[in-house]
Amino acid sequence: MILHLQSVPPRNGFVWVRHGLKVMQRKPFALMGLFALAIVVPGLVSIVPVIGPLLALAALPLISLGFMLASHQVLQSHTPTASVFVQPLQLTPERRKAQLMLGLAYAVLFILIMLLSQWVDAGATERFRTVMQAGPKADPQAVAAAATDPNLLASMLTQSVLLTLISIPFWHAPALIHWGGQSVLQALFSSTLGVWRNKGAFAMSGLAWIGLVFGASMVISLALALLGLANLMFIASVPLVLVIGTAFYCSLYFTFIDCFMFGAPRDLPVPPPHPPVPPTSGGSGPGTTTSQALPPSDPPH
Repeated sequence: MILHLQSVPPRNGFVWVRHGLKVMQRKPFALMGLFALAIVVPGLVSIVPVIGPLLALAALPLISLGFMLASHQVLQSHTPTASVFVQPLQLTPERRKAQLMLGLAYAVLFILIMLLSQWVDAGATERFRTVMQAGPKADPQAVAAAATDPNLLASMLTQSVLLTLISIPFWHAPALIHWGGQSVLQALFSSTLGVWRNKGAFAMSGLAWIGLVFGASMVISLALALLGLANLMFIASVPLVLVIGTAFYCSLYFTFIDCFMFGAPRDLPVPPPHPPVPPTSGGSGPGTTTSQALPPSDPPH
């Protein structure tokens, strides 16, 4: 499939958020089930000593690609299953190897960042955790000193900045390998170009997701406070995380469509009463609807 690097206006970032929410609304239980699976399985795998955390981290690029495939299937009036997470490994040996190499590279970089932030931390996080374990009896001055430790702040800043930076080349790389047949290095480079060229849209999308999380949290907190159930905030936040997390992962598909194909439409088409016939061609023109402009679930080998 031939992919074309596109530039979109910043307002398209809000379109990505809206489309992610709408796709989730079409198949909420199936998609939220996939999101829960994507949390639980890596968490269980990470328990295995040494190799477990590496495998859990290496699976993250495949998880993001799996949700892109799931969003595509929902738009085609199909119900996605857990098979979306293994479909990228069922294409050509070259693409399977590239996906595995990409996951391994992500895991190694993630671990290196954690080690670097731990070195910058110099034990500040452990000291803060020890102070907080005292609970209400903790010395306020000790808590303040631990929380404002320069090493702790430097570690948090290092971790946040570096994780954000590595997310840029890995954002679209799995999809570029899956649908574009690109090599690992080429996919990482193309993804970086795509994100940079559309940085305004990504910034607007990020602000929209942050605003949505804070807004929903405030509404839930206020409602629970009025009902005298403020102590249930943690329990109430679980479905919130499930819904917004699922919608976010569903929106990844539209970031790819906008950055490398012909642009997402202003609104999603009304789903047809019967599943449409899968497209037989690998591309589409700018005037087509989303369901017509989507890449096929199984790209040509």
